[in-house]
Amino acid sequence: MNEDMMTEAERASKLAEPAANDTPTRGKGVFYVHTLGCQMNVHDSERIAGVLEADGYVPATEEQYFNHDIDLIVMNTCAVRENAAERMYGTIGLWAELKRERPNLQIAVGGCMAQLDREKIAKKAPWVDAVFGTKNIGSLPQLLDQARIEGHAQVKVQEELNYFPSQLPTDRASKVSSWVAISVGCNNTCTFCIVPTTRGKEHDRRPGDILAEIRQCVDEGAKEVTLLGQNVNSFGYGIGDRFAFSKLLRACGEIDGLERVRFTSPHPAAFTDDVIAAMAETPNVMHQLHFPLQSGSDRILRAMRRSYRSAKFLDILRKIREAMPDAQISTDIIVGFPGETEEDFQETLRVVEEARFASAFTFIYSPRPGTPAAEMEQVPHDVVQDRFERLVALQERITEENLKTFEGRDVEVMVTGASGKKDAATHRVTGREKTGVLVHVGVPEGEPMPQVGDFVTATVTHAGRHNLIADPNPEAGQTYAVRH
Repeated sequence: MNEDMMTEAERASKLAEPAANDTPTRGKGVFYVHTLGCQMNVHDSERIAGVLEADGYVPATEEQYFNHDIDLIVMNTCAVRENAAERMYGTIGLWAELKRERPNLQIAVGGCMAQLDREKIAKKAPWVDAVFGTKNIGSLPQLLDQARIEGHAQVKVQEELNYFPSQLPTDRASKVSSWVAISVGCNNTCTFCIVPTTRGKEHDRRPGDILAEIRQCVDEGAKEVTLLGQNVNSFGYGIGDRFAFSKLLRACGEIDGLERVRFTSPHPAAFTDDVIAAMAETPNVMHQLHFPLQSGSDRILRAMRRSYRSAKFLDILRKIREAMPDAQISTDIIVGFPGETEEDFQETLRVVEEARFASAFTFIYSPRPGTPAAEMEQVPHDVVQDRFERLVALQERITEENLKTFEGRDVEVMVTGASGKKDAATHRVTGREKTGVLVHVGVPEGEPMPQVGDFVTATVTHAGRHNLIADPNPEAGQTYAVRH
Protein backbone atom coordinates (compact mmCIF):
# COMPACT_ATOMS: atom_id res chain seq x y z
CA MET A 1 0.00 0.00 0.00
CA ASN A 2 1.29 3.48 -0.67
CA GLU A 3 0.27 7.08 -0.32
CA ASP A 4 1.02 8.02 -3.93
CA MET A 5 -2.13 6.24 -5.08
CA MET A 6 -4.24 8.96 -3.47
CA THR A 7 -4.91 12.53 -4.56
CA GLU A 8 -4.07 15.31 -2.13
CA ALA A 9 -7.78 15.64 -1.34
CA GLU A 10 -8.13 11.93 -0.61
CA ARG A 11 -5.11 12.05 1.71
CA ALA A 12 -6.02 15.28 3.50
CA SER A 13 -7.42 15.26 7.02
CA LYS A 14 -10.99 16.39 7.39
CA LEU A 15 -11.70 19.94 8.53
CA ALA A 16 -14.99 20.83 10.22
CA GLU A 17 -17.62 23.01 8.62
CA PRO A 18 -17.88 26.50 10.15
CA ALA A 19 -20.40 26.71 12.98
CA ALA A 20 -23.87 28.01 12.13
CA ASN A 21 -23.49 30.72 14.80
CA ASP A 22 -20.52 32.94 15.52
CA THR A 23 -19.60 31.25 18.79
CA PRO A 24 -18.35 27.75 17.92
CA THR A 25 -17.73 25.46 20.87
CA ARG A 26 -14.18 24.32 21.61
CA GLY A 27 -15.32 21.33 23.65
CA LYS A 28 -12.38 19.68 25.37
CA GLY A 29 -10.12 21.24 22.75
CA VAL A 30 -9.89 21.93 19.00
CA PHE A 31 -7.83 19.30 17.18
CA TYR A 32 -6.30 18.56 13.80
CA VAL A 33 -4.91 15.22 12.53
CA HIS A 34 -1.94 15.41 10.16
CA THR A 35 -1.52 12.17 8.18
CA LEU A 36 1.58 10.73 6.52
CA GLY A 37 1.53 7.47 4.62
CA CYS A 38 -0.79 5.01 2.96
CA GLN A 39 -4.53 4.40 2.79
CA MET A 40 -4.42 2.40 6.03
CA ASN A 41 -2.95 5.43 7.78
CA VAL A 42 -5.62 7.70 6.33
CA HIS A 43 -8.28 5.32 7.62
CA ASP A 44 -6.55 5.13 11.03
CA SER A 45 -6.71 8.94 11.15
CA GLU A 46 -10.47 8.70 10.74
CA ARG A 47 -10.47 6.45 13.82
CA ILE A 48 -8.24 8.89 15.70
CA ALA A 49 -10.68 11.71 14.92
CA GLY A 50 -13.63 9.55 15.97
CA VAL A 51 -12.02 8.64 19.30
CA LEU A 52 -11.17 12.27 20.05
CA GLU A 53 -14.67 13.50 19.19
CA ALA A 54 -16.21 10.80 21.38
CA ASP A 55 -14.08 12.17 24.24
CA GLY A 56 -15.31 15.73 23.72
CA TYR A 57 -12.72 17.21 21.36
CA VAL A 58 -13.86 19.28 18.36
CA PRO A 59 -12.31 19.13 14.84
CA ALA A 60 -10.75 22.37 13.64
CA THR A 61 -12.41 24.46 10.97
CA GLU A 62 -10.38 25.63 7.99
CA GLU A 63 -10.10 29.09 9.54
CA GLN A 64 -8.88 27.68 12.86
CA TYR A 65 -6.35 25.47 11.08
CA PHE A 66 -4.83 28.30 9.05
CA ASN A 67 -4.79 30.64 12.07
CA HIS A 68 -3.14 27.97 14.26
CA ASP A 69 -6.09 28.31 16.64
CA ILE A 70 -5.71 24.68 17.71
CA ASP A 71 -5.39 22.97 21.11
CA LEU A 72 -4.20 19.57 19.88
CA ILE A 73 -2.25 18.39 16.83
CA VAL A 74 -1.95 14.67 16.14
CA MET A 75 0.55 13.32 13.63
CA ASN A 76 -0.21 9.87 12.25
CA THR A 77 3.12 8.67 10.90
CA CYS A 78 4.54 6.31 8.29
CA ALA A 79 7.73 4.26 8.48
CA VAL A 80 7.82 2.57 5.08
CA ARG A 81 10.39 4.92 3.51
CA GLU A 82 13.19 6.96 4.98
CA ASN A 83 11.80 10.26 3.73
CA ALA A 84 8.60 9.66 5.70
CA ALA A 85 10.65 9.48 8.91
CA GLU A 86 12.52 12.63 7.92
CA ARG A 87 9.22 14.42 7.23
CA MET A 88 7.95 13.37 10.65
CA TYR A 89 10.91 14.79 12.59
CA GLY A 90 11.00 17.89 10.39
CA THR A 91 7.31 18.63 10.91
CA ILE A 92 7.24 18.08 14.67
CA GLY A 93 10.31 20.32 14.82
CA LEU A 94 8.23 23.11 13.25
CA TRP A 95 5.45 22.42 15.73
CA ALA A 96 7.82 23.21 18.61
CA GLU A 97 7.55 26.87 17.59
CA LEU A 98 3.75 26.62 17.67
CA LYS A 99 3.96 25.27 21.19
CA ARG A 100 6.13 28.19 22.28
CA GLU A 101 3.41 30.49 20.95
CA ARG A 102 0.63 28.42 22.56
CA PRO A 103 2.02 26.75 25.72
CA ASN A 104 -1.20 24.81 26.29
CA LEU A 105 -1.06 23.23 22.83
CA GLN A 106 -0.71 19.44 23.01
CA ILE A 107 1.12 17.40 20.39
CA ALA A 108 0.66 13.64 19.89
CA VAL A 109 2.52 11.30 17.55
CA GLY A 110 1.02 7.97 16.50
CA GLY A 111 1.24 5.42 13.71
CA CYS A 112 4.08 3.31 12.37
CA MET A 113 7.03 5.54 13.35
CA ALA A 114 5.61 5.79 16.87
CA GLN A 115 5.41 2.00 16.97
CA LEU A 116 9.02 1.82 15.80
CA ASP A 117 10.79 4.72 17.53
CA ARG A 118 8.74 4.95 20.76
CA GLU A 119 10.98 6.45 23.44
CA LYS A 120 13.28 8.02 20.82
CA ILE A 121 10.53 10.41 19.71
CA ALA A 122 9.82 11.55 23.27
CA LYS A 123 13.55 12.01 23.90
CA LYS A 124 14.35 13.75 20.61
CA ALA A 125 11.22 15.95 20.72
CA PRO A 126 10.46 16.63 24.41
CA TRP A 127 7.66 19.02 23.44
CA VAL A 128 5.58 16.00 22.32
CA ASP A 129 2.91 15.09 24.91
CA ALA A 130 1.88 11.61 23.78
CA VAL A 131 3.33 8.81 21.67
CA PHE A 132 0.97 5.95 20.78
CA GLY A 133 1.37 2.87 18.60
CA THR A 134 -0.72 1.48 15.77
CA LYS A 135 -2.61 -0.70 18.26
CA ASN A 136 -3.26 2.07 20.81
CA ILE A 137 -5.52 4.56 19.03
CA GLY A 138 -8.23 4.11 21.66
CA SER A 139 -5.78 5.10 24.42
CA LEU A 140 -5.01 8.57 23.03
CA PRO A 141 -7.48 10.64 25.15
CA GLN A 142 -6.22 8.98 28.34
CA LEU A 143 -2.58 9.65 27.38
CA LEU A 144 -3.35 13.32 26.75
CA ASP A 145 -5.13 13.66 30.11
CA GLN A 146 -2.19 12.02 31.88
CA ALA A 147 0.31 14.27 30.10
CA ARG A 148 -1.52 17.34 31.42
CA ILE A 149 -1.32 15.97 34.96
CA GLU A 150 2.29 14.76 34.90
CA GLY A 151 3.77 17.43 32.62
CA HIS A 152 5.80 15.07 30.45
CA ALA A 153 5.33 12.76 27.47
CA GLN A 154 3.21 9.64 27.86
CA VAL A 155 4.23 6.64 25.75
CA LYS A 156 2.04 3.63 25.07
CA VAL A 157 2.98 1.11 22.39
CA GLN A 158 1.58 -2.42 22.48
CA GLU A 159 2.93 -5.35 20.50
CA GLU A 160 -0.23 -7.48 20.62
CA LEU A 161 -3.54 -6.61 18.97
CA ASN A 162 -6.29 -6.59 21.60
CA TYR A 163 -9.03 -5.12 19.40
CA PHE A 164 -9.54 -4.15 15.78
CA PRO A 165 -9.39 -0.40 15.10
CA SER A 166 -12.73 -0.91 13.32
CA GLN A 167 -14.35 -1.24 16.76
CA LEU A 168 -13.49 2.41 17.50
CA PRO A 169 -15.63 5.46 16.66
CA THR A 170 -14.96 6.92 13.22
CA ASP A 171 -15.19 10.39 11.71
CA ARG A 172 -14.99 9.66 7.99
CA ALA A 173 -13.37 12.29 5.80
CA SER A 174 -15.76 11.49 2.94
CA LYS A 175 -19.42 10.62 3.20
CA VAL A 176 -19.59 9.12 -0.29
CA SER A 177 -16.36 7.08 -0.39
CA SER A 178 -15.34 4.98 2.61
CA TRP A 179 -12.28 2.98 3.65
CA VAL A 180 -13.09 -0.38 5.26
CA ALA A 181 -10.26 -2.43 6.77
CA ILE A 182 -10.64 -6.19 6.38
CA SER A 183 -7.38 -7.12 8.12
CA VAL A 184 -4.40 -5.63 9.90
CA GLY A 185 -0.76 -6.72 9.86
CA CYS A 186 1.26 -8.89 7.49
CA ASN A 187 2.64 -12.44 7.58
CA ASN A 188 5.12 -11.97 4.74
CA THR A 189 8.86 -11.55 5.29
CA CYS A 190 9.92 -9.23 2.46
CA THR A 191 13.49 -8.23 3.24
CA PHE A 192 12.92 -4.52 2.47
CA CYS A 193 9.71 -4.03 4.46
CA ILE A 194 9.20 -2.71 7.99
CA VAL A 195 5.40 -3.26 8.05
CA PRO A 196 5.46 -6.62 9.93
CA THR A 197 7.40 -4.84 12.68
CA THR A 198 5.10 -1.82 12.86
CA ARG A 199 1.76 -3.53 12.20
CA GLY A 200 2.44 -7.06 13.50
CA LYS A 201 1.15 -10.39 12.24
CA GLU A 202 -1.93 -10.51 10.05
CA HIS A 203 -5.27 -10.61 11.82
CA ASP A 204 -8.46 -10.90 9.76
CA ARG A 205 -11.83 -9.50 10.72
CA ARG A 206 -14.94 -11.65 10.58
CA PRO A 207 -16.69 -11.36 7.19
CA GLY A 208 -19.99 -10.58 8.90
CA ASP A 209 -18.44 -7.65 10.76
CA ILE A 210 -16.92 -6.29 7.55
CA LEU A 211 -20.20 -6.52 5.64
CA ALA A 212 -22.07 -4.91 8.56
CA GLU A 213 -19.65 -1.96 8.46
CA ILE A 214 -20.05 -1.63 4.70
CA ARG A 215 -23.86 -1.61 5.05
CA GLN A 216 -23.57 1.06 7.74
CA CYS A 217 -21.39 3.16 5.42
CA VAL A 218 -23.99 2.84 2.66
CA ASP A 219 -26.81 3.71 5.08
CA GLU A 220 -24.86 6.86 5.96
CA GLY A 221 -24.50 7.88 2.31
CA ALA A 222 -21.45 6.05 0.97
CA LYS A 223 -21.64 4.92 -2.64
CA GLU A 224 -18.14 3.49 -2.83
CA VAL A 225 -15.95 1.47 -0.46
CA THR A 226 -12.30 0.50 -0.68
CA LEU A 227 -11.34 -2.68 1.17
CA LEU A 228 -7.99 -2.28 2.93
CA GLY A 229 -5.37 -4.75 4.03
CA GLN A 230 -1.62 -5.22 3.71
CA ASN A 231 -2.42 -8.35 1.65
CA VAL A 232 -6.16 -8.34 1.03
CA ASN A 233 -6.20 -11.53 -1.01
CA SER A 234 -4.67 -13.59 1.81
CA PHE A 235 -7.78 -12.76 3.82
CA GLY A 236 -9.10 -15.99 5.39
CA TYR A 237 -5.89 -17.97 5.01
CA GLY A 238 -5.47 -18.04 8.80
CA ILE A 239 -8.63 -20.11 9.15
CA GLY A 240 -7.88 -22.27 6.12
CA ASP A 241 -10.37 -20.63 3.74
CA ARG A 242 -8.47 -19.68 0.61
CA PHE A 243 -11.66 -18.52 -1.08
CA ALA A 244 -12.64 -16.06 1.67
CA PHE A 245 -11.62 -12.94 -0.24
CA SER A 246 -13.45 -13.84 -3.43
CA LYS A 247 -16.53 -14.70 -1.31
CA LEU A 248 -16.27 -11.28 0.33
CA LEU A 249 -16.14 -9.53 -3.04
CA ARG A 250 -19.21 -11.41 -4.23
CA ALA A 251 -21.03 -10.60 -0.98
CA CYS A 252 -20.33 -6.90 -1.59
CA GLY A 253 -22.23 -7.31 -4.84
CA GLU A 254 -25.37 -8.13 -2.87
CA ILE A 255 -25.41 -4.86 -0.90
CA ASP A 256 -28.13 -2.53 -2.18
CA GLY A 257 -26.94 1.00 -2.83
CA LEU A 258 -23.25 0.09 -3.00
CA GLU A 259 -22.21 1.29 -6.45
CA ARG A 260 -18.46 0.72 -6.43
CA VAL A 261 -16.05 -1.61 -4.62
CA ARG A 262 -12.27 -1.32 -4.82
CA PHE A 263 -9.49 -2.99 -2.83
CA THR A 264 -5.81 -2.59 -2.08
CA SER A 265 -3.32 -4.14 -2.03
CA PRO A 266 -3.18 -7.75 -3.19
CA HIS A 267 -0.02 -9.86 -3.22
CA PRO A 268 0.77 -11.57 -6.54
CA ALA A 269 1.64 -14.87 -4.83
CA ALA A 270 -1.92 -15.20 -3.49
CA PHE A 271 -3.81 -13.79 -6.47
CA THR A 272 -5.89 -16.77 -7.53
CA ASP A 273 -8.31 -17.47 -10.37
CA ASP A 274 -11.35 -17.25 -8.06
CA VAL A 275 -10.48 -13.63 -7.22
CA ILE A 276 -10.22 -12.78 -10.93
CA ALA A 277 -13.60 -14.43 -11.52
CA ALA A 278 -15.19 -12.56 -8.59
CA MET A 279 -13.89 -9.24 -9.94
CA ALA A 280 -15.14 -9.98 -13.45
CA GLU A 281 -18.55 -11.32 -12.39
CA THR A 282 -19.54 -8.91 -9.60
CA PRO A 283 -20.97 -5.78 -11.24
CA ASN A 284 -20.04 -3.30 -8.51
CA VAL A 285 -16.42 -4.52 -8.14
CA MET A 286 -14.37 -2.13 -10.23
CA HIS A 287 -11.83 -3.35 -12.76
CA GLN A 288 -9.03 -1.49 -11.01
CA LEU A 289 -6.07 -3.31 -9.52
CA HIS A 290 -2.93 -2.23 -7.71
CA PHE A 291 -0.53 -5.11 -8.22
CA PRO A 292 2.96 -4.61 -6.74
CA LEU A 293 5.75 -6.00 -8.94
CA GLN A 294 8.72 -4.56 -6.96
CA SER A 295 11.28 -5.93 -9.48
CA GLY A 296 11.30 -7.68 -12.83
CA SER A 297 14.45 -9.63 -11.98
CA ASP A 298 13.90 -13.11 -10.58
CA ARG A 299 17.24 -12.91 -8.81
CA ILE A 300 16.20 -9.71 -7.02
CA LEU A 301 12.73 -11.08 -6.27
CA ARG A 302 14.42 -13.98 -4.48
CA ALA A 303 16.60 -11.55 -2.53
CA MET A 304 13.47 -9.59 -1.63
CA ARG A 305 11.76 -12.83 -0.52
CA ARG A 306 8.89 -12.17 -2.90
CA SER A 307 7.30 -15.57 -3.43
CA TYR A 308 6.64 -15.26 -7.18
CA ARG A 309 8.73 -14.76 -10.29
CA SER A 310 8.28 -12.46 -13.26
CA ALA A 311 6.76 -15.17 -15.48
CA LYS A 312 4.08 -15.93 -12.90
CA PHE A 313 3.38 -12.21 -12.44
CA LEU A 314 2.90 -11.69 -16.19
CA ASP A 315 0.75 -14.82 -16.44
CA ILE A 316 -1.60 -13.47 -13.78
CA LEU A 317 -1.81 -10.16 -15.66
CA ARG A 318 -2.70 -12.09 -18.81
CA LYS A 319 -5.54 -13.87 -17.01
CA ILE A 320 -6.83 -10.59 -15.53
CA ARG A 321 -6.91 -8.89 -18.93
CA GLU A 322 -8.57 -11.86 -20.58
CA ALA A 323 -11.35 -11.68 -17.99
CA MET A 324 -11.47 -7.85 -17.84
CA PRO A 325 -10.04 -6.22 -20.99
CA ASP A 326 -10.73 -2.74 -19.57
CA ALA A 327 -8.79 -3.35 -16.33
CA GLN A 328 -6.46 -0.54 -15.25
CA ILE A 329 -3.48 -2.02 -13.40
CA SER A 330 -0.98 -0.01 -11.37
CA THR A 331 2.11 -1.27 -9.59
CA ASP A 332 4.98 -0.54 -7.18
CA ILE A 333 8.62 -0.88 -8.26
CA ILE A 334 11.76 -0.51 -6.16
CA VAL A 335 14.88 0.67 -8.00
CA GLY A 336 18.34 0.01 -6.61
CA PHE A 337 17.58 -2.85 -4.24
CA PRO A 338 20.87 -4.08 -2.70
CA GLY A 339 22.86 -6.10 -5.23
CA GLU A 340 20.81 -4.98 -8.25
CA THR A 341 22.94 -5.08 -11.40
CA GLU A 342 22.29 -3.40 -14.74
CA GLU A 343 21.15 -6.82 -16.03
CA ASP A 344 18.62 -7.03 -13.19
CA PHE A 345 17.38 -3.56 -13.99
CA GLN A 346 17.04 -4.40 -17.68
CA GLU A 347 14.75 -7.26 -16.63
CA THR A 348 12.57 -4.75 -14.79
CA LEU A 349 12.38 -2.56 -17.89
CA ARG A 350 11.44 -5.63 -19.96
CA VAL A 351 8.60 -6.60 -17.60
CA VAL A 352 7.30 -3.02 -17.41
CA GLU A 353 7.25 -2.77 -21.20
CA GLU A 354 5.40 -6.07 -21.47
CA ALA A 355 3.01 -5.43 -18.56
CA ARG A 356 1.83 -2.02 -19.86
CA PHE A 357 0.88 -0.74 -16.41
CA ALA A 358 -1.57 2.15 -16.30
CA SER A 359 0.76 3.74 -13.77
CA ALA A 360 3.70 2.76 -11.61
CA PHE A 361 4.76 4.14 -8.27
CA THR A 362 8.52 3.94 -8.48
CA PHE A 363 10.78 4.27 -5.46
CA ILE A 364 14.50 4.46 -4.91
CA TYR A 365 15.33 1.74 -2.39
CA SER A 366 15.32 3.15 1.12
CA PRO A 367 17.08 1.13 3.86
CA ARG A 368 14.87 0.64 6.89
CA PRO A 369 16.78 -0.17 10.08
CA GLY A 370 15.86 -3.61 11.37
CA THR A 371 15.16 -5.13 7.95
CA PRO A 372 17.49 -7.73 6.37
CA ALA A 373 18.03 -5.63 3.23
CA ALA A 374 19.45 -2.76 5.27
CA GLU A 375 22.46 -4.98 6.07
CA MET A 376 23.11 -5.90 2.42
CA GLU A 377 25.59 -4.18 0.10
CA GLN A 378 23.96 -1.00 -1.21
CA VAL A 379 24.01 0.21 -4.81
CA PRO A 380 25.74 3.60 -5.35
CA HIS A 381 23.24 6.47 -5.32
CA ASP A 382 24.24 7.91 -8.71
CA VAL A 383 23.72 4.51 -10.35
CA VAL A 384 20.30 4.16 -8.71
CA GLN A 385 19.28 7.69 -9.69
CA ASP A 386 20.12 7.02 -13.33
CA ARG A 387 18.08 3.81 -13.33
CA PHE A 388 15.20 5.52 -11.57
CA GLU A 389 15.04 8.25 -14.22
CA ARG A 390 15.11 5.70 -17.06
CA LEU A 391 12.29 3.71 -15.48
CA VAL A 392 10.17 6.79 -14.86
CA ALA A 393 10.63 7.90 -18.47
CA LEU A 394 9.52 4.49 -19.75
CA GLN A 395 6.44 4.39 -17.53
CA GLU A 396 5.51 7.99 -18.34
CA ARG A 397 5.44 7.05 -22.03
CA ILE A 398 3.30 3.98 -21.38
CA THR A 399 0.92 5.94 -19.11
CA GLU A 400 0.44 8.66 -21.72
CA GLU A 401 -0.19 6.08 -24.45
CA ASN A 402 -2.74 4.34 -22.22
CA LEU A 403 -4.59 7.55 -21.34
CA LYS A 404 -4.76 8.51 -25.02
CA THR A 405 -7.00 5.47 -25.61
CA PHE A 406 -9.71 7.16 -23.52
CA GLU A 407 -10.05 10.15 -25.84
CA GLY A 408 -13.46 10.20 -27.52
CA ARG A 409 -14.85 7.57 -25.14
CA ASP A 410 -17.66 8.09 -22.64
CA VAL A 411 -16.71 7.49 -19.00
CA GLU A 412 -18.81 7.44 -15.84
CA VAL A 413 -17.26 9.55 -13.09
CA MET A 414 -18.25 9.58 -9.43
CA VAL A 415 -17.83 13.19 -8.33
CA THR A 416 -15.70 13.57 -5.22
CA GLY A 417 -15.27 17.35 -5.33
CA ALA A 418 -13.66 20.23 -7.14
CA SER A 419 -10.14 19.38 -6.07
CA GLY A 420 -8.16 20.06 -9.22
CA LYS A 421 -5.89 23.11 -9.11
CA LYS A 422 -7.79 24.76 -12.00
CA ASP A 423 -11.28 23.31 -11.39
CA ALA A 424 -12.84 26.51 -10.02
CA ALA A 425 -11.59 28.63 -12.91
CA THR A 426 -12.58 26.10 -15.56
CA HIS A 427 -16.01 25.25 -14.11
CA ARG A 428 -15.02 21.62 -13.64
CA VAL A 429 -15.67 18.93 -11.05
CA THR A 430 -13.35 16.06 -10.22
CA GLY A 431 -13.75 12.35 -9.61
CA ARG A 432 -12.66 8.91 -10.71
CA GLU A 433 -14.07 6.82 -13.50
CA LYS A 434 -14.84 3.16 -12.95
CA THR A 435 -11.28 1.89 -13.36
CA GLY A 436 -9.86 4.53 -11.05
CA VAL A 437 -8.50 7.10 -13.52
CA LEU A 438 -8.78 10.68 -12.26
CA VAL A 439 -11.08 12.79 -14.47
CA HIS A 440 -11.80 16.54 -14.48
CA VAL A 441 -15.26 17.09 -15.98
CA GLY A 442 -16.35 20.41 -17.44
CA VAL A 443 -20.01 21.34 -16.99
CA PRO A 444 -21.45 22.59 -20.31
CA GLU A 445 -23.33 25.88 -20.19
CA GLY A 446 -26.95 25.34 -19.22
CA GLU A 447 -26.35 21.82 -17.92
CA PRO A 448 -26.85 20.87 -14.24
CA MET A 449 -23.87 21.17 -11.88
CA PRO A 450 -23.27 17.76 -10.29
CA GLN A 451 -22.81 17.47 -6.54
CA VAL A 452 -20.40 15.29 -4.58
CA GLY A 453 -21.62 11.69 -4.85
CA ASP A 454 -23.34 12.20 -8.21
CA PHE A 455 -22.33 10.18 -11.26
CA VAL A 456 -21.51 12.02 -14.48
CA THR A 457 -21.24 10.31 -17.84
CA ALA A 458 -19.12 12.48 -20.11
CA THR A 459 -17.06 12.26 -23.26
CA VAL A 460 -13.30 12.46 -22.72
CA THR A 461 -11.90 15.30 -24.82
CA HIS A 462 -8.26 15.31 -23.77
CA ALA A 463 -5.76 12.99 -22.11
CA GLY A 464 -3.26 14.63 -19.79
CA ARG A 465 -0.09 13.05 -18.49
CA HIS A 466 -1.76 11.59 -15.40
CA ASN A 467 -5.47 12.33 -15.74
CA LEU A 468 -8.29 12.87 -18.20
CA ILE A 469 -10.19 16.01 -19.18
CA ALA A 470 -13.84 15.75 -20.23
CA ASP A 471 -15.14 19.06 -21.60
CA PRO A 472 -18.04 17.71 -23.66
CA ASN A 473 -20.05 19.73 -26.18
CA PRO A 474 -23.57 18.21 -26.31
CA GLU A 475 -24.35 20.23 -29.46
CA ALA A 476 -21.56 18.36 -31.22
CA GLY A 477 -22.99 15.00 -30.13
CA GLN A 478 -20.74 14.54 -27.11
CA THR A 479 -22.20 13.13 -23.90
CA TYR A 480 -22.98 14.88 -20.64
CA ALA A 481 -25.46 13.31 -18.23
CA VAL A 482 -25.83 13.42 -14.44
CA ARG A 483 -27.18 10.60 -12.29
CA HIS A 484 -27.92 11.15 -8.61
